[in-house]
Amino acid sequence: MTRYEIYRAMALAFGLSLLLAPAFIRRLKKLDYGQRIREDGPKRHLKKAGTPTMGGLVFLAALVAMSLLFRPFSAPFAAVFLLVLGHGAIGFLDDFLKIYRRRSLGLKARSKLSAQLVLISLFALFLLWTGHSTVVEIPFVDLDFDLGLIYYPLVFAIILGTSHGVNLTDGIDGLAAGTAILALVAYLFISLWRGLPELAFFCAVLTGSTFGFLIFNLHPARIFMGDAGSLSLGAGLAALAILTKTEIYLIVVGGVFVVETLSVILQVALFQTTGKRIFRMSPLHHHFELGGWSEWQVVMGFWAAAFLFALLALVDLGTFSIWI
Repeated sequence: MTRYEIYRAMALAFGLSLLLAPAFIRRLKKLDYGQRIREDGPKRHLKKAGTPTMGGLVFLAALVAMSLLFRPFSAPFAAVFLLVLGHGAIGFLDDFLKIYRRRSLGLKARSKLSAQLVLISLFALFLLWTGHSTVVEIPFVDLDFDLGLIYYPLVFAIILGTSHGVNLTDGIDGLAAGTAILALVAYLFISLWRGLPELAFFCAVLTGSTFGFLIFNLHPARIFMGDAGSLSLGAGLAALAILTKTEIYLIVVGGVFVVETLSVILQVALFQTTGKRIFRMSPLHHHFELGGWSEWQVVMGFWAAAFLFALLALVDLGTFSIWI
């Protein structure tokens, strides 16, 4: 698969997503499939109640369509493709239950985690079956270590952590989608640099389709991605990091997701031990909102940080040869 075909698929995925989104929004409105807003969040978010959710199905549908059209099937592509669709299905069920029960809680945490563990186990078995390297490279210090069997618990941690990191970031119009696009573009370059055109195709199509969705997700959002989108995007980024052997680099590429997750962990840990809060509200984007920043200011600031994180990883990896 040539770079021209990869970039053409990205453009087609963008166009298809643009076509699908309006029809999807109209259908969701007709079904009254609107978002339930958490009451303990910023008060200005309450006016978003009723905005159609499950928008992740838009870019997942475009991903499936482009994959069937171009048929870039290989073992690594199939692995990441099925992991993403599986997490999309879990997220869809979670979103549907929130709407059906008319509250902001869907699947029980235990049920969601159990389903994810099944999917990740199948992915780990694929890695074992294909003889995937258990060596990990440490960014910025030119060191690598063979983790042996310890590598597989790391796989579970990477996928669970990234999927939930993207989910936590999905709290402001356009924030998670835009940040994920920047990370996906980084992995597009990394996949080309590693000589993995099928994974580059996956990155390109998911980038294009998510970008098309983002047009309707920008403030004021006409649709939210829901867990169907955030869980699948996070799982996809994690799988790409694993399959391109840049597992630890994902901490840099997805730096915004890491910071968002750490803000929640620190907030909960400090409150449980001292009764005090380090942030006005977690995840971190709410802290800035309550500090007087507009949604656009928060989103643009986080996108800028995401761009710098991705660029830093690409520079350290030395991917200059495939930037053009």
